Amino acid sequence: MTDFPVSASTLSENHLGKFVIENYNLPTNSTCKLYRTGINHTYFITTNNTKYALRVYSYNWRTKQEIEEELELLNKLATHNLSVSFPIKDKKREFIQKINAPEGTRYAVLFSFAEGKKIRFMTPETCFKIGNLMASFHKITHNKNINRINYTTETLVKLPYKYACNYFSEALPEMKFIKEHGNLISEIFKQVDTTQIKSGIVHLDIWYDNMNITNENEITIFDFDFCGNGWLLFDVAYFTNQLFNIETDKKDYELKLKHFLEGYQNILTLTNTELTLLPSAAVATQLFYLGVQSQRFDWSNIFLTENYLKMYVNRIKSWINYSKQ
Repeated sequence: MTDFPVSASTLSENHLGKFVIENYNLPTNSTCKLYRTGINHTYFITTNNTKYALRVYSYNWRTKQEIEEELELLNKLATHNLSVSFPIKDKKREFIQKINAPEGTRYAVLFSFAEGKKIRFMTPETCFKIGNLMASFHKITHNKNINRINYTTETLVKLPYKYACNYFSEALPEMKFIKEHGNLISEIFKQVDTTQIKSGIVHLDIWYDNMNITNENEITIFDFDFCGNGWLLFDVAYFTNQLFNIETDKKDYELKLKHFLEGYQNILTLTNTELTLLPSAAVATQLFYLGVQSQRFDWSNIFLTENYLKMYVNRIKSWINYSKQ
């Protein structure tokens, strides 16, 4: 019988646990449990008194150099006492593990565990602290560069449209909407006074699913898989839009948004240009993530349907209509 090649695999938690115990000199009774599969796979490693998060990058998703850049950024943030999940060195003082998976070489990194839990419906006070933490991150990365993706109209709206075309007909009203608004955003970004917009290294995925919060309201941000270069505004816009989608009562949204922006501007001031551009920047990030879902169809194919596309575009339309008020 012919052995068929594999495009994506889920590694055995038992064998991965033994691999981590050996490479990190952890206690032999340490456990490894699969937490979630997704764009990358996450496992929780638990020893007698310490917990870690092990990320196994998907095959051909990130190069080793891209991962090294991500980890260098995290270590820099940690030295500034920013509350992030940081990488752990193995017994050879290395951060990145190379794994020979059935589909080919995959990389793995062990991270410190972010204490607390994910909170979808946050208090205004928590939103203030998130804004504060995001701005503290931006203060460190302002005018800095990383050898990774540059977030421009090409990578945020044009390429994502091409990726989506692999799964959806361009004749669909939703695809026409995406193309039209991608072109509109490109024109808006071209005309903006860039001297009034701060640039640097961004996270691009800061929302409730990528942060843990303790009972004492201490926040730790993790999952810098999409870090790259661009307007710092993109992080602000992305979180703002996620908050909008979560809060069905828009009075609650406005209250929490106010606290988030106050927390942010307690550290870094947003210019009038940045505030005006925020709605368009949020749409750009949403179009980008539709492209990500299309790129990683092996992960997202369960929900990447025409019905999902309609729902996704309706969310964007709701955001645009609300922002015009």
